[in-house]
Amino acid sequence: MKEENARAYWAANLRLILIYIAIWFAVSYGCGILLVDELNQIQFFGFKLGFWFAQQGSIYVFLVLIIKYAHSMNKLDRKFDVHED
Repeated sequence: MKEENARAYWAANLRLILIYIAIWFAVSYGCGILLVDELNQIQFFGFKLGFWFAQQGSIYVFLVLIIKYAHSMNKLDRKFDVHED
């Protein structure tokens, strides 16, 4: 892999990481702490939505983000021809 191509690959990888971390932060901190009072006005499976996000929702979002990150990295690997298949 050429130096220029490697730098572009790493920059794209960092961009993906920052996007997914920002989403996770917004959901876990925003919905679980900052917006908890507003979200508690909504019921979700018998629980207040703010409580649910603080206890379980952010974990589920994190798991979905892991799967999406793996999929995005596979696409990025193919784009830069560094895939393992």
